[in-house]
Amino acid sequence: MKKLILSLALLAISLVGYSQGFSFGPKVGLSQTSLDLKSDQFKNGESKFGYHVGVFARIGLGGLYLQPEVLYTQTQGQFTFDPDDQPIKEYEADFNRVDIPVMLGFKMFKLLRVQAGPIASINVNSELKEAGQTVKNAEFKDATIGYQAGLGLDIGNLIIDAKYESSLDKFSGNVGDFQTDQRTNQWILSVGFRLF
Repeated sequence: MKKLILSLALLAISLVGYSQGFSFGPKVGLSQTSLDLKSDQFKNGESKFGYHVGVFARIGLGGLYLQPEVLYTQTQGQFTFDPDDQPIKEYEADFNRVDIPVMLGFKMFKLLRVQAGPIASINVNSELKEAGQTVKNAEFKDATIGYQAGLGLDIGNLIIDAKYESSLDKFSGNVGDFQTDQRTNQWILSVGFRLF
């Protein structure tokens, strides 16, 4: 996983020398995250809001562009535990991670952009809130891979991105002693500013 992330970063840096335009700047935004748990004991809960902050680069490649980003992301997810012989209880999970999406896209009508690409997520600190004896804290993976796709707008130096993200890899295979396939799905709205 670390080799893949390093390879993507080196590819992005090497493309700068061959690009027809390069820009860089800060980026912030909000996300709405939902957990997708495939298990008889756990049910998906309500979507939760989170935020992200970081930097992006834009590398022009003829009619296409490459947009790598490095973002600190804080999100939450909610789910319920519904065993046969116990009352239903709600839980929330906090996810703190470093996200590295690499979007490939193209412009239409000089303003609108269409983009899609992979995202690598590195776990910084993720945990269940108030995990008890029955539902113990989950073992979250150090890193996962997913994808993002969406639209963007360029208005002067301001960039606006609206994207959907889903995970290709489960971030945990169990909660306590219960097996499950946990993944996150989220809608993302972010704003960036091109410094140059």
